[in-house]
Amino acid sequence: MNPTFELRHLRAFVAVAEELHFTRAAARLRIAQPPLSQQIRQLEEAVGAQLLARTQRRVQLTDAGRIFLAEAREILRRVESAADTARRTALGQTGEIKVAFAATVLFDALPGIIRAFRERFPDVYLDLREMATGAQLAALRSGDLDIGFVREPEPDPEIESIAVKTETLMIVVDAAHRLAGKKRVAVADLAAEPFVLFPREIAPGLYDQVTKICRDAGFTPRVVQTSRELYTTMSLVEAGVGVSILPASVERLGWENVRSLPIPGRQGKTRIAAAWRKDRKGPVVEAFLGVARGMMGEGGRTGPTR
Repeated sequence: MNPTFELRHLRAFVAVAEELHFTRAAARLRIAQPPLSQQIRQLEEAVGAQLLARTQRRVQLTDAGRIFLAEAREILRRVESAADTARRTALGQTGEIKVAFAATVLFDALPGIIRAFRERFPDVYLDLREMATGAQLAALRSGDLDIGFVREPEPDPEIESIAVKTETLMIVVDAAHRLAGKKRVAVADLAAEPFVLFPREIAPGLYDQVTKICRDAGFTPRVVQTSRELYTTMSLVEAGVGVSILPASVERLGWENVRSLPIPGRQGKTRIAAAWRKDRKGPVVEAFLGVARGMMGEGGRTGPTR
């Protein structure tokens, strides 16, 4: 046998089974009694068993009806749950989102956004990953990442971004350096200095920004050491291996024997952006970006990465 019935038949049966009275069940369902009786007959024919024993005075569940009632309730519960899940998913209130961040971003813009998102969307699983900017952009293109928090993302026709923070760039030297005691230092003062920088494949936007700042000051930085980790970079600066130019958030690391000096002017700013692939902006991504926009310290706008 292949039973064919609809949800309306199950709802009708559950109402009669719980009320044990056709008139009260019809009123509960807001339908007339004859259509209700017809739906119960159709259901019993489809199931192939009598579910309700009817007399002029009373309605009772048969043994088959008692078993069927439990199953019918479970089916209706699961249908309602599925519909609720679908609605919440469409609103970005449930699901999963993969978010990555560059190391220095964690010290500044990201913690508040994560906290606010968790509070507003507790049923969304947030998969957080620490990744360098270059790796994030590759993961966004491949679809392995939903949102990346990056510094100065390179232009890419597949990726859009929104600025979430603008941060000052700092000249970083060891405490014994000749420039450490000065209140103001020009980038040109670093022309003869050895540099410690992130390799370009790790942080392409920041690397290009730093080298441009140096070229605008009249020199090309002499990179004597590259470092793939922020802590390593700071340790090498502290050891006197070279100077560096890093975001101001590194000061939160509390390196006692390192001095940070701001770069004056507009060139001494670096942009943190939330980036995503254009064709993967689903409801959960929209929800996350909505929180990020609401918490931006400065205005940002969407568009191709730049």
